[in-house]
Amino acid sequence: MNSSTYIQKISQIDQKQIEATLALLNEGGTVPFIARYRKEKTKGLDEVQIAQIRDLHKQFDELIARQQTILKSIEEQGKLNEQLRERISSCFDSNMLEDLYLPFKQKRLTRGEKARKLGLEPLAKMIMAQRGGDPEYMSEKFIRGEINDVDEALAGANDIMAEFMNENSIIRDKLRRLFQRKSMLTSRILKGKREEGEKYKDYFDFSQPLYRVPSHRFLAIYRGEREGYLGLKVQPEKEEALSIMERFFVKGNDACSQMVLEACKDSYSRLLAPSLENETINLAKEKADLEAIQIFSKNLNQLLLAPPLGSKRVLAIDPGFRTGCKLVCLDEQGKLLNNQTIYPHPPQNEKSKASTKIQQLIEQYKIEALAIGDGTAGRETEQFIKQIRFRSDIEVYVVREDGASIYSASPIARKEFPDYDVTVRGAVSIGRRLMDPLAELVKIDPKSIGVGQYQHEVNQQHLKNALNDVVISAVNAVGVELNTASPSLLSYVSGLGESLAENIVNHRNEQGPFASRQDLKKVKRLGDKAFEQCAGFLRIKEAQNPLDNSAIHPERYQEIELMAQSLKMKIEDLIGNNKAIEQLKESDFPNIDTYTFKDLISELKKPGRDPRQKARSFEFRESVKTIEDLEIGMRLPGIVTNITAFGAFVNIGIKENGLIHKSQLADHYVNDPNEVLAIHEQVEVQVLEVDLPRKRIALKRLSD
Repeated sequence: MNSSTYIQKISQIDQKQIEATLALLNEGGTVPFIARYRKEKTKGLDEVQIAQIRDLHKQFDELIARQQTILKSIEEQGKLNEQLRERISSCFDSNMLEDLYLPFKQKRLTRGEKARKLGLEPLAKMIMAQRGGDPEYMSEKFIRGEINDVDEALAGANDIMAEFMNENSIIRDKLRRLFQRKSMLTSRILKGKREEGEKYKDYFDFSQPLYRVPSHRFLAIYRGEREGYLGLKVQPEKEEALSIMERFFVKGNDACSQMVLEACKDSYSRLLAPSLENETINLAKEKADLEAIQIFSKNLNQLLLAPPLGSKRVLAIDPGFRTGCKLVCLDEQGKLLNNQTIYPHPPQNEKSKASTKIQQLIEQYKIEALAIGDGTAGRETEQFIKQIRFRSDIEVYVVREDGASIYSASPIARKEFPDYDVTVRGAVSIGRRLMDPLAELVKIDPKSIGVGQYQHEVNQQHLKNALNDVVISAVNAVGVELNTASPSLLSYVSGLGESLAENIVNHRNEQGPFASRQDLKKVKRLGDKAFEQCAGFLRIKEAQNPLDNSAIHPERYQEIELMAQSLKMKIEDLIGNNKAIEQLKESDFPNIDTYTFKDLISELKKPGRDPRQKARSFEFRESVKTIEDLEIGMRLPGIVTNITAFGAFVNIGIKENGLIHKSQLADHYVNDPNEVLAIHEQVEVQVLEVDLPRKRIALKRLSD
């Protein structure tokens, strides 16, 4: 089996599309570039499909490498025959591959290995053959050396048979299927942990078929077990497992067969069940990880593509009580103009002085919008701000500040603002998040943004890779302004990375703004391949060639010139002129494939279009300030802050977020909450239940 066949079998993508994609990846193509600018070769595969091909290709290479390692190891032992070589070389299931290798693995000194060293393997083989005879009589000739009596000889033979059964790849596969199909997941509270593990009380005495356990529930139990509060067990009915083993190994009804049956019981309880249970738990964990990572990825994508306010002057506030509220004034590009601290809350209560200071800053720096962090004292600060009467219309926005403290203490923040402390940096981040969430959030580890589900329980490398793909996809979907983008933002552009991003910024600082995309070729170490990959995703607003501010790749500029010439127009007159663009016919341009022609026409109509919506202001209900203010049946405005497999969490203006269970999201069944809600979406909810001791709020989403 080759790589493309392996990928096709799992993905069901056409093999020619797979081969074309692999060729592009091998040439150094990135996922966004291939998806956007090589549709004619992949026949329109999207980013998800291309990334799947990339990941499955890597998985295939890892399997091939493992096969070679196993073959080499067995060959060095002098035990590799052609039949075994063929079985290993044609096995592309990692678990079955390890089963084939199990009898040849270098082991610690097991009970079975000790028995072999005492010369009891022939006795075990005679008993396993089940050709009649008395096992005790057979064992007498093996009483020598360290073997003192019949019982010791038979016990050693049992240990050898048990290990033989454990290493049999056929029986392991049969039992593996049983474990995966019919295992019950049970969890129990550990002795003495009931009070300490109260948050896991739903799982103190829990049992459910494993295949029905949703990912969030499995990860919760898994965390409880890992933290030492719960006992976790995943096994099928023992009798059914033993029945499978008996049918496979027991061939008669004599004394030898009875010994083989006892060896089956020992092998299952001592070796097979623990091994397959761990394997089944790991498999369930992988499945739960995948679902959790998919949810995290969807949420992160929505958060990164949240509506930006755009280029406006912003006064940002990082709220606080005793330490005061940190204020920063930012210009249209997010540059820090001024910073102050006010103390409108207890214990100082300097409301009048704080109000005057804010009004002065708004007038002095021509502020157009206010951004207030939603953390500690956020709600109180918002209410204080809304009591101030401004001379002009100032929009007030509450901004999610998850991860702002991570950014403010990061090397990136220290490099941007070496002369300011973490409080100033945090306030700047809040303001910039309002102006352009994507440009600011790429500076923070995605795990710190707070939109995941059990993100600390999932495979961290898989999570990192998936979230990195999401950030790259979002950045390249929006496009990046070449002359203002930070190194952090540029590093996610197709084909660049941290080093080239730094080189671009250094070149910009030394030589001034880029006048055209072609000027990128003057950047240190930015070669033709990097230019090919990145150029289409970079924008230059004031470029002489208007196509440099579009998603049209420079490799297609000549075709656009031909289109303009065919209509006797200049390119700048053609762009955005839908009436003229509609006159262009694909048949008149035989050198342009269908996919590219459609993309070029779409981009000419709305060049450089930002796929994001515009930011909208929002107000919570003023009378609700704490969980004690809530009443059953109360209707409230809210903002979706996180989406999980079981529902959505909503900020209703108090410290605790409420949960809309997926059964309360719509008047029809909802399988995936992401299908009906999005991060940052403004919703109206009704309070269904308030659990004060556990600080939990159950909500229902009201229809629009």
